Amino acid sequence: MFKRWLILSSALALAACGGDSETVDGRWYSAEQVRQGEALFARHCARCHGEKAQGTAPDWRRPMDDGRYPPPPLNGSAHAWHHPLSMLRNTVRNGGAPVGGWMPAFGATLSDEEIDAVLAYVQSLWSDEIYRAWLGRGGLD
Repeated sequence: MFKRWLILSSALALAACGGDSETVDGRWYSAEQVRQGEALFARHCARCHGEKAQGTAPDWRRPMDDGRYPPPPLNGSAHAWHHPLSMLRNTVRNGGAPVGGWMPAFGATLSDEEIDAVLAYVQSLWSDEIYRAWLGRGGLD
């Protein structure tokens, strides 16, 4: 609880300063991070997850012929919102192999700030209802 309070307090302090550091609808990220993340997502992620993170496979829940699952949507319509920010960061940084997936690791390609920007863009596509549910599941833990 303290962690959420600290993050929200920091976000409000940044918002009071104005400019691009203003948070988006009280979320943990700024509008500038979303803009930066959109470009990074287009360059590194859209090929597999779709232009607007909507996924590219009609049924991402069914394994492909090789037994692997297709990349899921990240726009709030799949399971990404079930995972805390720390796990999402870890998956982007280290890839999906450590958790049984096949997504490549981006830790050598993207800085921690760029990873946060990508996640900010993805979460900006989530409805307020999904974002609140993510928070309720300990998303910021």
